[in-house]
Amino acid sequence: MAKRYLNKNIDLDETVADSAFQGLNPKEQPLHSRVFWLLLLLALMFALATSIRLITMGTLNYTHYSLLAEENANEITPIVAPRGVITDRFGTSLAENQPVFSAYLNVADMIKNSQRDAVFNAAQNILGVDSSKLSSEVGGVNFEQGGQILLLRDLSREQLIALQSLNISSIKIENDYERLYPNDSQAFSTVIGYVGQTSSSNRLQGLAGLESYYNATLQGTDGETVTPRNAQGQIEGQPTTIAPQAGQNLQTTIDGPFQDYFYNRMLSGLQQLNRTNGIGLAINPQNGQVLAMISFPTYDPNNVAAALNNPNQPLFNRAVSGQYSPGSTIKPLDAVAVLKSGNISPTQQIMSVGYMYVPNPYNPSSPSKFMDWRPQGLVDLYSAIARSCDVYFYITVGGSPARTTPLLNDPSDYGVTGIGPGSLYEWWQKFGLGKPTGIDMPGETAGFLPNPTTYEQTTGRPWLLGDTYNVAIGQGDLQVTPLQLMDYISAIANNGVAYQPSLLLNATPTKILDLSSLSPQIKQVQQGMIETVAKSYGTAYLLHTLPFSVAAKTGSAQTNNNSRVNAIFVGYAPATNPQIEVVILIENGYESILNAVPIAKDVLSWYYENRIAKNSNS
Repeated sequence: MAKRYLNKNIDLDETVADSAFQGLNPKEQPLHSRVFWLLLLLALMFALATSIRLITMGTLNYTHYSLLAEENANEITPIVAPRGVITDRFGTSLAENQPVFSAYLNVADMIKNSQRDAVFNAAQNILGVDSSKLSSEVGGVNFEQGGQILLLRDLSREQLIALQSLNISSIKIENDYERLYPNDSQAFSTVIGYVGQTSSSNRLQGLAGLESYYNATLQGTDGETVTPRNAQGQIEGQPTTIAPQAGQNLQTTIDGPFQDYFYNRMLSGLQQLNRTNGIGLAINPQNGQVLAMISFPTYDPNNVAAALNNPNQPLFNRAVSGQYSPGSTIKPLDAVAVLKSGNISPTQQIMSVGYMYVPNPYNPSSPSKFMDWRPQGLVDLYSAIARSCDVYFYITVGGSPARTTPLLNDPSDYGVTGIGPGSLYEWWQKFGLGKPTGIDMPGETAGFLPNPTTYEQTTGRPWLLGDTYNVAIGQGDLQVTPLQLMDYISAIANNGVAYQPSLLLNATPTKILDLSSLSPQIKQVQQGMIETVAKSYGTAYLLHTLPFSVAAKTGSAQTNNNSRVNAIFVGYAPATNPQIEVVILIENGYESILNAVPIAKDVLSWYYENRIAKNSNS
């Protein structure tokens, strides 16, 4: 039989492959089910994320994206709302608006029309805007918030003409407002504050004082002009305007002419002492309305940049945020506490020879010496307040020291039980110390009240009798704010009632202290504060010639490890029906008798002649 051969084409690749894989016995491996589950999970996560994004765009952010769509279809030009005007209690303007032109950059239009070089050249050469700063702002622009950058507010006439001549479509010239502070603005900067542009908005924002605290009230609502345009961006149709709503006006409690006088009189006093830092406060204690508030050094709110590098920190509001040792101005509070304790009567006398010894338990031959600021002789509660006797309050607050050998103190001083530091701490709190007053100003602080428990925990050493003596005369770690000092003295002036300090004229007075149950003790303390002015030995005797009765307390608080002394005065008048209370503090001002009291006399005299006397005659 003839052999037949099949004619078969042999593929070289197959031959090589078969030869190469002989003996390897390869097997096909199916993909594991986990791979499919992983792919399915990723697909589901992607679908879920997409759905959430669509829902967010269609519901939560519907208004935002509809506005973006509208902006693409229309040219929208914002109309800036003027801020509300701030006035004093008589309607005199303290902060107002001045119409200006401002240049804004629409970043999207700049990119769309390839105008970057033209914009940057114009910004630098005409407006004086630093190119690197502008580049940074452009790079950080948020298009979802409008994509518009303020290049310069308040264009000069020359800048306006130069920009208009370039006809750069992405640079918009718009009507705007600049905040203007007239009427001796330095005298009112502490109260009014200032505005500035924040990084998150082109609008002016209040950054200090009432401008900050009432920013939402003052700001108003911007309007806009909407001009239709076609798909090519060409304007067609008539524009529609939504008018802006101006911010609400703010009428303050500040007595403008009085604050202006107070500022200039205190500035003169500081300059005579070659000092820069201090505080002037005045309120009506019957309702808490702030009549004057000044923190020195002040600044020009029309030119805040000039104050930024001043080492005396003029932008720091010492009246609201400062914390100080009250010195002897704390003694009226001590006096209420010791009278209420019943440990001593107002007429019981204690001897001050100008100092007092406290035995040293570790070295009996070397007792500690606590100084009075001068020898006082025998004093009762009234003269202790009037003379500002330290020894009296050492003993009535801390208690009589143990007998020393040999006897170094007057025997009559023994047997007096002090109220002690724990009770004193509670009395501080009763009079509102250690917490903010709630004034309508930003940055108020709480002060600091030391007590034996926290003192021992933080310092690691026990609280000693000498520590009680120190805080009894307003020294040591005790820190109060000028507003707290003013409010606690208001409670003394008003037979136990004090109102929250307020700068809004039509605000309802808010009672924050009611210690009227202490009226019998407070009346005794009032008499001591009256004698501070009326008696020849009183530390504020200089005021006795004023045409109305004044109750007062002075203080000299040591600071900086006793290297400096703050001079403090607090007083109210008329003493029997107080209409004004004044606090004056001069940092590093030596004795209050020599420096703070003369300023207080002139300030109270002005208020009597121009307000109390005139009102009584009208």
